[in-house]
Parts: sequence; C-alpha cells; structure tokens
Amino acid sequence: MKPSTELFQLVKSLSKSEKRYFKLSSSLQSGEKNYMKLFDAIECQDDYDEPALKNKFSKETFINHLPSEKNHLYNLILKSLRGFYADKSAAAILQEQIRNIELLFNKALYKECSKIIRKAKKIAYDYEKYYFLLDLIDWEKTLVEEEYSRGEFGKDLNKLVEEESECLEKLRNLAEYQMLYSKINYSFRTGGYTRNDADQVIVDEIANHHLIKGKNTALSTKAATACYYIKGLCATTERNLDESYTNFRKVVTIMENNPMIMRELPKRYVKALNNVTFAYMDYNDWDSCYALIEKMKGLINKVGFESIDVQLILFTFPHNAELLLCIDRGDFKKASEEVIPKIIKGIEKYDDKINNEEVMNFYYNISRAYFGGGDYKNALKYINLVLNDSISGLREDVYNFAKLVNLVIHFELGNYDLLDYTIKSTKRSVAKNQKNYMFEAVFLKEFRKLLKNKNTDDLHAKYVDFKKELTEVLKDPYEQTANKYFDFISWLESKIDNIPFEQVVKSKL
Repeated sequence: MKPSTELFQLVKSLSKSEKRYFKLSSSLQSGEKNYMKLFDAIECQDDYDEPALKNKFSKETFINHLPSEKNHLYNLILKSLRGFYADKSAAAILQEQIRNIELLFNKALYKECSKIIRKAKKIAYDYEKYYFLLDLIDWEKTLVEEEYSRGEFGKDLNKLVEEESECLEKLRNLAEYQMLYSKINYSFRTGGYTRNDADQVIVDEIANHHLIKGKNTALSTKAATACYYIKGLCATTERNLDESYTNFRKVVTIMENNPMIMRELPKRYVKALNNVTFAYMDYNDWDSCYALIEKMKGLINKVGFESIDVQLILFTFPHNAELLLCIDRGDFKKASEEVIPKIIKGIEKYDDKINNEEVMNFYYNISRAYFGGGDYKNALKYINLVLNDSISGLREDVYNFAKLVNLVIHFELGNYDLLDYTIKSTKRSVAKNQKNYMFEAVFLKEFRKLLKNKNTDDLHAKYVDFKKELTEVLKDPYEQTANKYFDFISWLESKIDNIPFEQVVKSKL
C-alpha cells in the first residue's frame, strides 16, 4: 500500500508563523517529543519519502508504529492551528465563546453567560453568522427558562422565538441563492458562454427566477452579494457587457462598504474584482484594467486574505488577466518575457493546489501569447498541455477552441502531413459534441481548403474566402463568442496582407 502523504502535505502548507507557533507551543511540554523529530524530518523533505524516514529513525522505538505517530502529529498540528487562528476569524471567536457559555452555565454563572451571549450575538450579526446565531439564541432561551424557574419574568421568550424565525428565514434565503449560483456556475464552468437556444434556456431560467428578477429579495448583505454576482454571471454568459459590469461592480461596492462581510467572503470579492477587470478589458479601458490587476495583487498581504485558498486566486486571477491584457494589446514580447515566467513560477510554487480550470486557462492563454509573438514551438507545447491534460466536462469551450488553435499552429509550423489526420480527428470531435455550432463547422471546412491549396498561387484567394465566411458567421450573436477565444480574423488578415499577426492586432487598437 502506498504511504499516506496527508501529513506531508499539511506540514508543507504551514507558513513560517504557523510553524513558529507550533514549535513554541510544543516547547512548553516536558518530556521526549518524538513527534517533533518526525516534524523536523518531514519539513526537510522536498517530496514525501517514508523509507528515508524509517532509515533515519531506525534506532528509535517510535518508528515501529509510524502510522500512529503520523496521526498523532497530524492532530497536534491541527490543534496548534486552531489555537493560532482562535482570534483571527469570526467563526473561531464564536466557537470559543459558545464553549465559554457552556462552561459558565454548568457552573451556574448565569449573569456571566448573558454577558458573553450579548457580545457574541453582536459579532454573529456583524458577520452574518446565522448558524452560530441560532446556537446563541438557543442558549438565550435556556437562560430565560432558568430565570422563569427562579421567579424572574423580565424577558419575553416570544421575542427570541421571532428572532430565531427571522434567522432561519435568512438562512433559507441564502441557501436558495447558493443553489442558483451553483446552477449558473456549473453552466459556465462546463460550457462557457451561451452559444445556442438550449444554453440560453438554462440562463434565462436563472435570470428570471423571482429571487434574481424581483426587488428587495435578498434578506442579508451576503445574500445581496450573491444576487448581484449571479446577475453578473448570467450577463457574462450572454455577453451583455454593461449588465455584467454593473452587477459585478455592485458586489465590489457592497463588500467594500461592509469590510466584515468582505473578510467572510474574500473569494467572492476577488472574483467580482476579476470580472470587473474583464469588463474594463472589453471596454478597452486599459488604465482601469491595470489598476484593478494591481489592486488584486495588493490584497495578498491584507487581513482576511491570508489563507492559501485565497492566496491561490490572488495569484491566478491577476496574472491571467495580465496575460490576457498583453494578448488583447498585441504586447506579446512583454507576455513572454515578463508575465509568462511569473506564471510558470507560480504554478510550480503552488503545484497541485491550483484547480484544473485555472491551469487549463493559463496554458491556453500562454499558447496564444507565444503564437502572437511567432514562437510556434512553444505555442504548440502549451496547447498540447491543454489537449492532453483536459478533464472531461471541464471548460469544454476552451478545450474545443484549443483544437482549432492547434490546427493553426501546425499550419504555421508546416506540419501538413500531420494536419491531414488532425483535422479529421477534430472534425469527429466537433460532430460528437452535437451542439451544431456554425463557427467550428465553417472553420474546419475552410481550413481544409487551405490544406488542399497550400502550394498553389490561389492560396491568397483562399485566405480571403476564409475570412469572408468566418466574418459572415460572426454576425450571429451566438457565434461572436468565438472572438473571445482566439483572434482568427486577425490571423487570416496577417496571411492576406503578409504581415506579422502582432502587427495586425496592434493596428486594431
């Protein structure tokens, strides 16, 4: 059986401050600490090597029951992390306060209980932690009943029941928004933009839901951010730029006006900023775009954004946006010399922690950047990473356009013999997709004509016809989405005018 690597992953995920806290708390304990020997040894490893650990501690008794020692160390680290973050999040503070309430109640210190409940409820309301609020109200009801038993009738139990009902209603409201978010997010994560009537039906169903279309339907600040975020995603899938910008901008504004909620939902804030960045990109508002990219990068040292989970998107989002900005502006030299090296370094740093979608987007856009600069070998390298490492059902839109870009790269490299097979494979894949997108069908038809005429004098005419056919298809609002994935028209124009692709892109700015 392959040795478990969970402990190794946990140790490697610790920051310097977390390690220091763990070691300091461990130093307060007396006696021999075998778990610290194990911790130090694992900390020094680049890759988990259990045989090396067994060899290193072969003369130690504890190595004979290594699995239990690993489990003990794992739990000690988690306990240390709980202590380290005890006062760093609302949830941790409330959990601690509820434990204190229980301890004080068991000692019949009821006034002290009430005092802590009042403080804890304020925190729960400020951060909209309704599950904790239900616990606190329950304790408050218990205290009221205790006062009744002692002949004290100053508090109204009915008010607490009403407060509890309001709390449950807000939780139900949040849950409904979460379901709607999951639906639109799933639609976008799998297929991207709407490109036919069937896709549109799914988006319309969500956009016309009473919680999204109605007024004052969000019962809390968190629910309001969810509502506008869903509206923004619906508008994005439909390519409604103004609606998308307006709604994501509202999410950003709400959170910046409610810093406690921002700390509770840092990823939603960063995602909203990222979507506003894309809107500025579509508006060709480069200065605002760069400003938001720097703003996202600057969050990395802010309170509430320290977790690795959030740090990941603070790496992926701004760097992908910066890369796309270079592609849109035709600044392929900056992309290859400055942006891509930072991205590759970040991917190596975070290794398997970055989600598959972000890695896929990075590789796809890196390929586009190298293509724009005329480095077709590197463009092919990264487009192959997209095609070979894709996961079924994940961003099928990116995967399908990667196949078309793959054909263009091979064409530029002169791999005509390979293209004959590749285009057949791509055509089968598109047919299997069964969504009948016109752009892909016309592209493959016209691209095959290029192959048949690659060494003839009328190749120029084929490029012109190719551009004419694609331009006609792109008049369809559903098909215009193709422009988001690759500038096929500029590529054809570069062939027609016999000038670099980069020059064509820059000429359109």
